[in-house]
Amino acid sequence: MSSPVVVVTGAAGALGKAVTDIFLAQGATVLAVDVDEGALSRVYGDQEHVRRVPVNLTDAINTQEMLTAVLNQTGPAAVLCNIAGGFDMGPTVHETDDAMWRRMMDMNVATVINVCRAVVPGMQAAGRGKVVNVAAASATTGKGAMGAYCASKSAVARLTESMAAELRDAGINVNAVAPSILDTPANRAAMPDADPGKWVALADLAAVIDFLASPRAHAVHGAVIPVVGLS
Repeated sequence: MSSPVVVVTGAAGALGKAVTDIFLAQGATVLAVDVDEGALSRVYGDQEHVRRVPVNLTDAINTQEMLTAVLNQTGPAAVLCNIAGGFDMGPTVHETDDAMWRRMMDMNVATVINVCRAVVPGMQAAGRGKVVNVAAASATTGKGAMGAYCASKSAVARLTESMAAELRDAGINVNAVAPSILDTPANRAAMPDADPGKWVALADLAAVIDFLASPRAHAVHGAVIPVVGLS
């Protein structure tokens, strides 16, 4: 029996690596997708059962071409984890320039849409699949100086709900996690006076993603699950 194929975007990042490691431990073949080819090489090297896929996910055509080529070789994905994204604080909404609006929407929304265009049709043909997106706990309501980010992550939550309604009859579960601050080296460096013990451990968030990608979540559709640690 061939190993299941799992697509993880943002795979060279801290959360992407934690999620990839969980699926590798379960015997999956992971398509590790990231814009940074050098980082993919540093993180995974020639690790067995990892296919490195360097691609700019904001480029719809390139994403379609690259992922289609790999999936034609591996077979359709059983799981898609849309982890690629980004965060920027900003000025007030009326002072936020077009470049920041585009950057947040490209990084957090276009990446999800472009990858789903490439991956979901194979799931539909196979009659099964799990899609897990990453929204944000801070985007359940608007926050000052975070308008562009909150809007983009709120869009991810709404896309998750729409896709769940569209795809459940095809045997595909679409859900999302909504974490607060992640305990990563980058966040510790950016907020040296904060208490990371109140943040979300990568292993804890990866465990929730693993649950949503598992048969145990077969009855869960369109959930946006808060994962907020002790904060």
